[in-house]
Order: sequence, then C-alpha cells, then structure tokens
Amino acid sequence: MNKIVNYCKACYDELAHKTTWPTRAELTHSAVVVLSASLIIALVVFGMDLVFENLMKFVYPG
Repeated sequence: MNKIVNYCKACYDELAHKTTWPTRAELTHSAVVVLSASLIIALVVFGMDLVFENLMKFVYPG
C-alpha cells in the first residue's frame, strides 16, 4: 500500500511542479495548426476520392 501512495505522490509532484504547461496562446496556436493540417489532409483525400471515382466510372462504365 505504501508503494501506491508514494507512486501517487510522485505523479502529482511531476505534474504539478516539474511539467512545463503551454500558455493559452501556445495552446491556441497549436490547435489552429492541427485543425488546419486536418482540413488540408481531408481536402486532399476528398480530391483523390473524386479522381479515383471518376477514373473507375471511365474504366467500368454503366
């Protein structure tokens, strides 16, 4: 039981005192970058899907 308590105390100490948390501006910037990259990748995949769909319709008409 003592090991578990020591482990929990060490985890709290690590999270509360040793971890560097991002500022609100850094977090917002990172979120915008991830959102933009996700949107770009989604648009590329959508474009590839349209190209392959039309290619398959051309190869296999009907």
